[in-house]
Formats: sequence, C-alpha cells, structure tokens
Amino acid sequence: MENFEKLYLRAVDRKGGEQALLSLISKPLNADELRHISNDRVLSEMTKKVFQSGFVWSVVEKKWESFEDVFWGFDIEKLIMMPDDMLERKAKDPAIIRNYNKVRTIRENAFMLKEISDEYGSVGKWLAEWPDKNIIGLWAYLKANGSRLGGNTGPYALRKLGKDTFILSKDVEAYFRSYGLIDGGLTTKRSLNTIQETFLKWQSESKLSLQEISQIVAYSIGDNHVGLS
Repeated sequence: MENFEKLYLRAVDRKGGEQALLSLISKPLNADELRHISNDRVLSEMTKKVFQSGFVWSVVEKKWESFEDVFWGFDIEKLIMMPDDMLERKAKDPAIIRNYNKVRTIRENAFMLKEISDEYGSVGKWLAEWPDKNIIGLWAYLKANGSRLGGNTGPYALRKLGKDTFILSKDVEAYFRSYGLIDGGLTTKRSLNTIQETFLKWQSESKLSLQEISQIVAYSIGDNHVGLS
C-alpha cells in the first residue's frame, strides 16, 4: 500500500499542480453543522438519491421542486401517516417520476428516520455522533433498516448531506484493485474492512477528512470519474 504523500503527489501531478487539485476537493460538514440538519432534509436527500439511482440525475433535479410539493416538503410526521391509497395516488402524479416502487421508499424511510429521531433527538444528531472510524457500519445500517439505500445510494446521500464518508466510485475501486488491496467482490465484508482500514491509515497520515482523501484517490488514477467520489 502506498503512503498518502506518494498518492497525493501523483494526484497533484495529474491535475496540473497543488492549487488545481485543491480547487477540485470538497469538505464535509463538521459535527455541529450536521446536528442542525432537519429530518425532512435528510429524507429529501435520501429520496433524491433513490430516484437518481439508475436514472438520469438531471431529470430528477428538474422535477425535484414538484417532489417537495407532492410529499409535503418531506415532513416525516405527515408521511408516516399516509395511507396506502394516498401513496398510490401520489405515485401516479405526472409532476413527479412515476415509479411506485421508488415512491414507496419515501414512507418506508420516513419510518426509519422517525425511529432514529425519537431515540437521538434528531437524525442530524445521530449522524453527527456516528463514529467516522466505522463508516461502513453506517452504510450497513442504512441498507438493513432503510429502503433501497444499499450499494452507493446510501453513501451518496450521506455525502450530499455533509456526513464524512468515502465513496466506492469506479476510480476508488480501480485504485484498490490495481494495488492488490482487494481481489474479490467490492462489497464483501473483507473488502470493505480493508478499504476502511486503508482510508483510516491515510487519514492518520494526512489529517484530512475521508471525503477529501476519497476524492484525491479518485484523482490519482484511472479516467477520473470524479462525481462525488
């Protein structure tokens, strides 16, 4: 495994200098900022990522204002009270993307977030207190307890919300395979533990966030499918 400095210098070289690289890197929110995220914004972002999965992201963005209107600004308290027949009617609304299976996740994930909020005071507080040293545990929680939040959907939602996380983008996966750090399935327990341990080692060396490191890794190799790496 490379030390972080070597990886960083290669990314700098590939991007035409340190300032050019740094201009491409984004940072997560701090714990205090995370605590102030409202429950409805968490559900909104999770829902957006569910709809963007396997679909054209720009189309979802164009319709998002309508999603907010149709689903009461993603008010969790209202959504958990929504009866089945109303859910079905809303899923047919031409103002949104009419996909009943994905629409159904809105109420299902509202129930998950309601439980979290009741226990911790708010979902933002829960996210702020979740340890960064076990980010794959957070991914696993969302996959197990949420609806359609497995794969990269949950991590992408977390990234957009400001929770510090790395992303298993094509370039990040390519890095770990090219250096022989993983050789099996990307999301096996063994692979995920190896990837997380590597990121934590780089974090110890660099004092950067997982998000910053993830992006630098992506810029250091491959075709730079940057996105939200």
